[in-house]
Amino acid sequence: MKKKVLIVDDEISIGLLLSKFLTKNGFEVSNVTTGRTVLQILEKERFDLVLCDYRLDDTDGKEILIHIKENYPATGVIIITGYSDIKLAVELIKLGAFDYIVKPLYPDEILNTINKALETQEDLKSTQNFEHAGGNLSDFQDCPEYINGESDASVLLLKQIQLVAPTGYTVILTGKSGTGKECVAKTIHLNSARSKEPFIAMDCGSLTKDLAASEFFGHEKGAFTGAVFTKIGHFEQANGGTLFLDEIGNLSYEIQATLLRAVQERKIKRIGSTKEIDLDVRLIVATNENLVESIKKGSFREDLYHRFNEFSIHVPSLKYRDNDILIFAEHFLATVNKELNKNIEGFSDEVKKCLLTYHWPGNVRELKNVIRRIALLTDGNRIETHVLPLELGMSDYPKAEQDKKALLFQRELNNVKSLDLRNAAKEAEYTAILEVLKAVNFNKTKAAKILNIDRKTLYNKIKFVEIGDDV
Repeated sequence: MKKKVLIVDDEISIGLLLSKFLTKNGFEVSNVTTGRTVLQILEKERFDLVLCDYRLDDTDGKEILIHIKENYPATGVIIITGYSDIKLAVELIKLGAFDYIVKPLYPDEILNTINKALETQEDLKSTQNFEHAGGNLSDFQDCPEYINGESDASVLLLKQIQLVAPTGYTVILTGKSGTGKECVAKTIHLNSARSKEPFIAMDCGSLTKDLAASEFFGHEKGAFTGAVFTKIGHFEQANGGTLFLDEIGNLSYEIQATLLRAVQERKIKRIGSTKEIDLDVRLIVATNENLVESIKKGSFREDLYHRFNEFSIHVPSLKYRDNDILIFAEHFLATVNKELNKNIEGFSDEVKKCLLTYHWPGNVRELKNVIRRIALLTDGNRIETHVLPLELGMSDYPKAEQDKKALLFQRELNNVKSLDLRNAAKEAEYTAILEVLKAVNFNKTKAAKILNIDRKTLYNKIKFVEIGDDV
């Protein structure tokens, strides 16, 4: 069955030329010239793809794109415009456009983009049909470090992985440091046709200009001073499989040019060799930087960005995945129980509250490290608040110094109570002292006067914790 394409362009001549070209290449094509007509025709007829000019007399391509994605999500959209604007292109892609083509139009480019868009839509329909049939998107090969969450952000992430993994698309992974971009890359690899082939990860953040070519492409023995043996580069190591390039935004402009040539030609040469090596490598790249802003500043090549950006996935920060925090924490606890040969059953309600209210600037990596640390400090069968790092207990008071002092005091009080070194009367006394100190902003002179004791006695009573100087 022929694929149905709707062309939306107020320049009748362009619409007719596109219609004739696409009809010749086997598509069923319809033409309209206004946004109003688009809405009317979509109510009566379904299209596989809409090819829409950005500027129309009565509206713009952005409004049409939003309407289509809200009401006809199975329809792909490609935007055509007369000028290049990276910011606008990124905005349209985020809103759901498959791609953004700048005039003048080239037949091969248009046809290639349309075919890719239709392939992506078919993959999306297959995923939706799978779900409607009762399938489970989590029925795929997990990376050992990857954890399925329950938040909306995690469900979307999982669907995107499921969608792109079987394809050969190059993928850009964006997200803050510590969100688990390498785990996502491994999961994509394990669910691709290349799963039995190598997965090679490479950190681009520390590469210098002198080392980059050797790390990417390898070198022959004697190629330069210090090359005492032949080295196989990361591209060659990953041949047939997947190469994951982390922190791609840190590459220098000169290295980017070298990398672009290899990506375009799918061939490399080791340094010191004249022999070309054919490449069959899927690339997945990651960055915690805004590459669009880097392009504007001139620090990242726009052509390389578009080579990489066949599909993009944003790996969300942990603070946007509240429903996942305890799931992740339980997973890490189970892992560290095996590692330390412990049998910690879980977390107290107070600890759970601290985990859920903390803002997690270090994301999943920080959560994992915290769980490992507090599990090591726990002797019983449940993790309690006294083993938590200070910053977790402060999650409700990130900017209040007096509450920091109160937390220090309370933490030590909890330790005293847990060790049964104080009787109930002493516990009540320390609680009262804490309340007075908080009331006077930890001015010990004022606190001692209110408590009707001298300053030295107060110091002796609280000497197990340093709570700062008078203010």
